[in-house]
Amino acid sequence: MPSYILTDVASDLWVENFSLRSADLGPPDPIPWSVTKTTLRGGRRDGVDLIRLDNGAFSVDIVPTRGMGLRQGNYWGNRVGWTSAVTDGPVNPKFVNLMNWGGLGWLEGYDEMLVRCGLENIGSPYQETVEAADGSKRDILYGLHGKIGNIPAHHVAVHYDPATKEITVEGHVDESKPFADQIRLSTRLTTTPGSNKIAVRDEYINLRESPSEMQVLYHWNFGTPYLEEGARLVAPIKTVLPRDKRAQEDIKSFDTYRGPTPGYAEQVYFFELQGDEKDGRTIAMLRNRAGDKAVVLRFSIAQLPAFTVWKNTAGLKEGYVTGLEPSTSYPNARPFEKARNRIVTLPPGGSHVVETTLELLDSVEGVLAVEAEIKRLQKSTPVIHDRPVEPFAAEG
Repeated sequence: MPSYILTDVASDLWVENFSLRSADLGPPDPIPWSVTKTTLRGGRRDGVDLIRLDNGAFSVDIVPTRGMGLRQGNYWGNRVGWTSAVTDGPVNPKFVNLMNWGGLGWLEGYDEMLVRCGLENIGSPYQETVEAADGSKRDILYGLHGKIGNIPAHHVAVHYDPATKEITVEGHVDESKPFADQIRLSTRLTTTPGSNKIAVRDEYINLRESPSEMQVLYHWNFGTPYLEEGARLVAPIKTVLPRDKRAQEDIKSFDTYRGPTPGYAEQVYFFELQGDEKDGRTIAMLRNRAGDKAVVLRFSIAQLPAFTVWKNTAGLKEGYVTGLEPSTSYPNARPFEKARNRIVTLPPGGSHVVETTLELLDSVEGVLAVEAEIKRLQKSTPVIHDRPVEPFAAEG
């Protein structure tokens, strides 16, 4: 299987430009594909590595410098992602101060289609008093959505399997420091020529000889043409509730979307989803008003038991976007989640594997087929709470 290493800090190896095309590996492929890598220059993107994985139908930009996030995609001319108010991205993390604005500095580089949140914090900023092994105490501010999305990968490689036709970009990102949890994200982003899907397989590995704790949230973000007035969320819902009083205002329309509304204040909803009885596999779909375009997330509630929807239907220049967010726990403060046994504990050398797949649909027939899948998973009538309730959120 041909493999190409683009970055390996341990070997002091880094490749500035790279190009691999299907024609480079033998007879022309019926569906030409390519993997190219460039290093961006100028402005706040200076020094950012960008890998474009193009399977001939669906292309996606991977950003190793930003935690192996996925910035933008394109499927048969339809943009997959959103337009952020960050107009000069992808932003090099060296220009992002995570502690700005009282811990909201993460927003200064936020423009991805997929950004992982964690591993210390997956929600809003919060402060905690912690006690060290020597008995001393200190106050620690945890910033919005954690650090993993702003840590550059130290190992990046491209693989091609002629037998399966799988094209894979691999990356390793370490969130590690002395006197704290030490965890490696090992990710493999895989597609095949002509496919409408990309699979994301992440393994979180404890590098310590002591247990480490972690939480992770997959912040998948979508705007037009999938998000529009009348667009809908379709999923096998067991429970749904508003995160706060702002979300309570529109709980009756939690699964439908407005058109661009300048000045709109975000709304967040927490869900339990139903999944396949054997492996927990479930589906969440955002479909446009006509039902002829959709983005579909496939994952397992055994790996990612919590699900959040972020509705931010602000003006087009303010960030018209929704987030579909499967996670290991809800984006409450970590002490709240830990008290309810929703934090993942990794034993020494242990790991937690998470698999998510993004699927793009461009036909009424495709959307109806996924809706039928979801209907089969819907074993019971959804329970809809009109206010925050335990154990999902602090009761308001």
